[in-house]
Amino acid sequence: MSSPSLPAALPEPRRPLPESVPSLRWGVLGTGWIALRFVASLQASTTQRVVAVGSRSQTSADAFAAAAGIGRGHGSAEALVADPDVDVVYVATPHHLHRAGALLAVDAGKHVLVEKPLGLDAVEAQEISDAAVRAGVFCMEAMWSLFLPRFDVVRQVLDAGLLGDVRTVIADHGEHFDPPHRILDPAMAGGSLLDLGTYVTTLATWVLGPARRVLATGEMTASGVNGQAAMLLTHAGDATSVLHSTLLTRTPTSATIAGTAATLTLPGPFFMPGDVVVTAADGSGSVTWTDPEPIGHGALFHSALEVARCIGEGLLESPLHPATSVRANMAALDEVTRQLGVTYATV
Repeated sequence: MSSPSLPAALPEPRRPLPESVPSLRWGVLGTGWIALRFVASLQASTTQRVVAVGSRSQTSADAFAAAAGIGRGHGSAEALVADPDVDVVYVATPHHLHRAGALLAVDAGKHVLVEKPLGLDAVEAQEISDAAVRAGVFCMEAMWSLFLPRFDVVRQVLDAGLLGDVRTVIADHGEHFDPPHRILDPAMAGGSLLDLGTYVTTLATWVLGPARRVLATGEMTASGVNGQAAMLLTHAGDATSVLHSTLLTRTPTSATIAGTAATLTLPGPFFMPGDVVVTAADGSGSVTWTDPEPIGHGALFHSALEVARCIGEGLLESPLHPATSVRANMAALDEVTRQLGVTYATV
């Protein structure tokens, strides 16, 4: 039922249609799980063209190109970014290689979309963003959640003030992984924080702004990576976010944004397509936006549409996820890793 304090319906998303943005020529750096799903999503739902893939060996590049229906494979990152037919590079390498791949693309004059996290820490993220600005090319972190239609509904609810004074964000992200998954490998910057925790800290800093204080506790795995982390962040005006990430157990992976007038709930997995529910603070009624897209990584294409939209408009970063937002998230994660004694191998 609806409530007098709530609208009859939540706003419809304003994300661009696939045919409304320029059709760019993409080169994919990396041949792992996320690269294959990104390519499949673009091919199924957009007019974007994936024309080349780069890997550390020609054999790997050729195998990926054949499996993904891509015309050209390059046996090195250098060859990929030098390809004159590539407009934009999607960096889909393991975390510890993001900085090197992104800077290589930028130095070659290519626009770049970097799989999250943009860098291992705020310093790396800033270095990549600054290099892109100097080169005059577009750069964005592929925090795909923020470009989903679901999150544009949330954005409009927040901008309209429907929740009142937002005081609390609660979010968790938990999945279970077994060896030999790379998330358990310290040499590949594994652990719960950069893979899973970045979703919850991004949500919190997106809604409430940068963290002014951080308290964190957690545990390590036998392989030497962070297994789980509980995080309490304090933001402007003493607003609070209560966050959790784990690679040890499967958790609800839901999120709540609570204000004085209403509470917004994102049923899990909150970072994928899904519904948006707004409930009056007094419990008198609620209203739901139902997502027509299925849950899953088939929606990765929305981040590519944002890249194409921005490049078509001559922008060097996305107003939906600018460098300042990435820095706010990475600064919070940096403090969590400091308190937990987590370090990442760099190259």
